[in-house]
Amino acid sequence: MGRAYEVRKASIQKTGAAKAKLYSMYAREIYQAAKNGGTELEGNPSLKRLVEKAKKDQVPNDIVNRAIDKVNSGIDETYTLANYEIFGPSGSTAIVACLTDNVNRSVSSIRAVINKCHVKMGAQGSVSYMYDHLCIVSFKGMTEEDALDAIVEAGLDINDIETDNEEVIVYGAPNDLNKIKEALLAKSPKLEFDLDEITMLPKEKVTLEGEDKETFEKMLNMLDEVEDVQTVYHNVEL
Repeated sequence: MGRAYEVRKASIQKTGAAKAKLYSMYAREIYQAAKNGGTELEGNPSLKRLVEKAKKDQVPNDIVNRAIDKVNSGIDETYTLANYEIFGPSGSTAIVACLTDNVNRSVSSIRAVINKCHVKMGAQGSVSYMYDHLCIVSFKGMTEEDALDAIVEAGLDINDIETDNEEVIVYGAPNDLNKIKEALLAKSPKLEFDLDEITMLPKEKVTLEGEDKETFEKMLNMLDEVEDVQTVYHNVEL
């Protein structure tokens, strides 16, 4: 599950244009997090997490600093998080998360992709009920047993915990992301997280072949080129 994110992250960094989009996406998210919770990293866990992620993704410091400085300077921008649900070929589905300052533009862009790929947009909730809204935290350097002890000692409930090639993966409620990280760091202060995301995981996956696979991959590539698209969650084994 975490690996699928890493594959997508690697693909989005292949070209200069893709990097520019990645930087723009981080600038928006960091600005919004700073605007909502304050510009001090230690007092705003969401902002701190985004800044740490940006550094891992090699986003230049000036992009991060400019986004935070906008808030300190009193520049007022409004970004809206909008999800669009899509039915693709042969039981495939996707949830497209956009962070946009112009909802009409994002809707128009998503509909253009849908029309070119001959897929269908669903109503709100028509796809999302087939996904679990979770946070994922993965790391190495602590056993699954020790991690579970730390989480239980902190009084937290989680959905699941598993180990994959020495990497421990914890699944929990979206609002518990920072609490889970804090509990693990209290147990092991030097622990580094390979992944700490709030995501949508499909309850069941499908495998596509032939033209169906080509259509779905074309759709994903086109969505990656849409400026407002933040993340695409889907149920296809690629």
